[in-house]
Amino acid sequence: MNIQEIIESSLDENKFIYCVFTTPRSKSENPYKKIIARPISIKNENIIQFEKFTEKQAFHNNLTYEQAAGEMVELIINEYRNINLFTEDADFQVMVSKKGRVKVIEKEATKTLEIDSHNKKKKYIINENEPCDFLINLGVMTNDGKVYAKKYDKFRQINKFLEIVDDSLKGKNIKDDFMIIDFGCGKAYLTFALYYYFYFIRKINVKIIGLDLKDEVIEFCNRTAKKLEYGNLEFIYGDIQNFEYKSDVDMIVTLHACDTATDAALAKAVNWNTDIILSVPCCQHEFYDKIENKYLEPMLKHGLIKERVSSLVTDSLRSLFLETKGYKVQLMEFIAMEHTPKNILIRAVKTGKGNSKAVKEYEDFKNVWNLNNLFIEEYYEKIQNDSSINV
Repeated sequence: MNIQEIIESSLDENKFIYCVFTTPRSKSENPYKKIIARPISIKNENIIQFEKFTEKQAFHNNLTYEQAAGEMVELIINEYRNINLFTEDADFQVMVSKKGRVKVIEKEATKTLEIDSHNKKKKYIINENEPCDFLINLGVMTNDGKVYAKKYDKFRQINKFLEIVDDSLKGKNIKDDFMIIDFGCGKAYLTFALYYYFYFIRKINVKIIGLDLKDEVIEFCNRTAKKLEYGNLEFIYGDIQNFEYKSDVDMIVTLHACDTATDAALAKAVNWNTDIILSVPCCQHEFYDKIENKYLEPMLKHGLIKERVSSLVTDSLRSLFLETKGYKVQLMEFIAMEHTPKNILIRAVKTGKGNSKAVKEYEDFKNVWNLNNLFIEEYYEKIQNDSSINV
């Protein structure tokens, strides 16, 4: 491998320990006689800190792992002649000639990785440096349990989701054959995480179905489940509105189901008397052209503001709708996925109690925005009355 590949590989596999740059090519143009790059953790986020030394001062610059790779290659190519790179696999001495020729000498590793932390190390449900089969297969972890730098956000998101699930189950007697349906599962990182959490951590023989509209995704997920020997995990092609299930459903998950697909999932969950609902709505377009409030026209005349208001109004009405059906509802902050910045999670837990206050609030709130004929209401009534989909 060349030096760029060595740097990128060590960062991506979290094997980078530190790197020292010395002997500037041009002392007149480069004020820093030495630069040290090392990994640190700030607010549970791993970054690379560049400490740059002049004759009298030290300056710091923090970059993501991806940014740091480019920065270090740039420093080698254009700025410094002597570089010492330390990784968990090997030490590398890099020498750059006056003509820019790069020579790399590989030596036996002499250092061990210790990330400086500017905060207490967070304990996750699935811990780093402990190999986890589904994370390895999905490219989040190396075989020895190290989280790839580019996948660290995904690793944190998976653990955040499992923390919410774990908290939702407090005080509940969870038995074998606990049934979960994940509507719009996508690549199914969180679906696999659910199976791992219940089956391997909680020791509960859970059954999970993942539903999605992409053939290649379903094929990949079923192939991965078979490889992992996750026997009670199945992925099915289909859309939410036409999906039927004849037995009890204990938990519904719908993460970033677009627009009214979220409403269809919520309506089905209510119709099934599902105990726990976890939903991160996305693309709330239904009310964009419908909401109207003359007192808020100065806000609603701006498309960007109107879009954000529409999303908040939509999720508020969804929450109230669930409350009217006997659910205790919380809106929680979730970690956004790569393809969308939406990060509000609706958590609804069945109480079995009526809520007349929520019914009035729901109607009043619709009136404030001049809204009626909501899809979630219409679809819920349809599945209540239509025997062909009332499952």
